[in-house]
Amino acid sequence: MNEISFTIKRFEELNTKELYEFLCARADVFTTEEEIMYPDADGLDYDAIHVFTMGEDGRVKAYLRMFPKADEPGTLQMGRILTVERGKGLGIRLMEAAMDYAEGELDVHEFHMNSQEHAAGFYEKLGFQRTSEVFIEAGIPHVEMRKHGHHSINQGKTK
Repeated sequence: MNEISFTIKRFEELNTKELYEFLCARADVFTTEEEIMYPDADGLDYDAIHVFTMGEDGRVKAYLRMFPKADEPGTLQMGRILTVERGKGLGIRLMEAAMDYAEGELDVHEFHMNSQEHAAGFYEKLGFQRTSEVFIEAGIPHVEMRKHGHHSINQGKTK
């Protein structure tokens, strides 16, 4: 896979095209493809850090948002994680870029997410552990997952 660079921005740094492309990608993956009917505009984007990469066509290839977990200082909530091109390692690279940034630039020592149950194995490969029984969120089985600190899969790789 070609070298991928990720852009990391707070909401107020985003331009309208980037925001539009996030919303399109989230609708395509979560609403159209996975048939999840939920209010995507939940107000959390304002406080989130957005991590993404765009293709040559200007469309989002991978995206996630992360924000401090309100009731747990030092914990970062991750969500809306998606890749448009699957099976090419883009999801791992996206998660690595987000966690590297969070530990290097923010006072983060733990990561938290609610993963769709079928995707939990992917996150376990990144060191996340299931911390709940299955529960239903937006009509889909999910599990809570956590990871203490971040140990890069690509140890020894210079940034």
